[in-house]
Amino acid sequence: MPAESPRPLQFATQAVHAGTAPDPATGARAQPIYLTNGFVFESNEQAADIFAMRATGFSYSRGSNPTVAALERRVAALEGAKAAVAVASGQSAVLLVLLTLMQSGDAYVSSSRLFGGSLGLMRRLETRYGLTPHFTRGLEPADFEAAITPATRAIVCESIVNPCGTVADLAGIAAVARRHGLPLVVDNTLASPALIRPIEHGADVVVHSTSKFLSGSGTVIGGIVCDAGRFDWEGSGRYNLITEPWPDYDGLVVSERFPETAFATACRLFGLRDLGPGLSPMNAFLTLTGTETLPLRMERHCANARAVAAFLRDHPKVDWVSYPSLPGQSGEAVAARYAPQGAGAIFTVALKGGEPAALRFITGLRLISHLVNIGEIKSLAIHPATTTHRQLRHDEKAAACVGPETVRLSIGLESIEDLIADIAQSLDALV
Repeated sequence: MPAESPRPLQFATQAVHAGTAPDPATGARAQPIYLTNGFVFESNEQAADIFAMRATGFSYSRGSNPTVAALERRVAALEGAKAAVAVASGQSAVLLVLLTLMQSGDAYVSSSRLFGGSLGLMRRLETRYGLTPHFTRGLEPADFEAAITPATRAIVCESIVNPCGTVADLAGIAAVARRHGLPLVVDNTLASPALIRPIEHGADVVVHSTSKFLSGSGTVIGGIVCDAGRFDWEGSGRYNLITEPWPDYDGLVVSERFPETAFATACRLFGLRDLGPGLSPMNAFLTLTGTETLPLRMERHCANARAVAAFLRDHPKVDWVSYPSLPGQSGEAVAARYAPQGAGAIFTVALKGGEPAALRFITGLRLISHLVNIGEIKSLAIHPATTTHRQLRHDEKAAACVGPETVRLSIGLESIEDLIADIAQSLDALV
C-alpha cells in the first residue's frame, strides 16, 4: 500500500493497491509469487510460537503464504472486512463457513434461492453430518425470520441470486439476524464488492467464489471468506470453535486472543490447518491481478447486461427476462437501493418454445460460449435445469427461475453490438 493517506482511499485505488507494496528485498512492484510449500524458521522458539499461535509468521503454505496473504488483505479491504481467509474454491469457502459455525445437530436458515452447488452441498451436509438447513419460502426478511428455530446458528443468503439476478434486501435480513443474535453470511460472488458491500448493510461474514468476477479471466479457481469482525461470538455462547479452548493450542480461546478477527482465525485453524483446502500462490497472484481492473470491468458488465436484457425482453420469441435493473421488472426498487450501478451481469431468460428452444438457442450462439462458469470477461450461456441446478425439484426450479425453458446468461465485456447480433441470429434461427 502507498504511504498513509490523509483520507481513506477510494475503491478503485484500493483495487489496485490494497494489500500489496513494493517487495522490500528486490523492489519488485508486482506482488511476487512465492512458490514454496515451507518457510525457514529463524529459531526453534519462533517455530514453536508460530505453531502455537503465540506469534504470526509463515510456516507452511497450506495455512498461509505471502502471495495468498496479499490477496486476503486486498479482498478484506475491498469488502470492508477485518480479515479474510482464501481457499481453493468458492465451494470450499461455503463449506468452511458452515463447518466453523456449526456441529452436528445444529441448524441454519438459508435462502431457498442459491447457486445449485451450494444447495447440493447443504443437503449432503444434512444427510451425512446433521447440519440442517431450513430453507425460506421466499426472499423477504419475514421469510427468514419465520424459518428460525432454537437450533439455528446462522442465516445464509446471496446478495444477488444465482442465476435469476434478484437482489436481496440485505439490511432487512441483517435486522432479523441481529434480533435473534445470529451471524448473517452473504455470498457476494455475483455482485462483487464493486457493486454491493454486504458488511455495510449488516453482514457478518462474506464469501466469494474468486473464480468469477474477482479474477475475471476464467483461468483460475478460488474462494475467500471475509470476517466483518463485529459479531459478539462470546455473548452468544453458541460457537465452540471460537469461544472455547483448543486443547491442541495450549488452551487457546480464539475470541479472547483475536477479538477482532475471531471468525477468520477459527476458519484458518480449522479450515486450513485441519481440513486443508488452501489456495495456490499462482491462483492468488492471478486473482490479485484481476482485482486491479474490477471496478472498470463491473461497470462494463452491468452496462452490457442491461442492454442485452432489454433487447431480450422485447423479442417476440422470449417469454420473460429476470434482470431487476430493467424498468418495471420485479425487484427493481430493491436492486436500485443496493446496486445502483446495476444488478450485475448474470440473469435468466425464458424462451417461448420451452426446453427445445432453450437448448437450440444455446447451441446456435457463435460468439457467446456454452460454458458453466460465470463472471468472466467473455459472455457465457448455460441451461441450468440440466446442469448447475439439475438436482432441484420441479417446483424449486420454477421458484428459482430455472425451469426447462430457461437459459442463464453471463454477459461479458464484448462490444454490445456484437453480443446483440449473436443473440439475434440464434433467436432468428428458432422455428
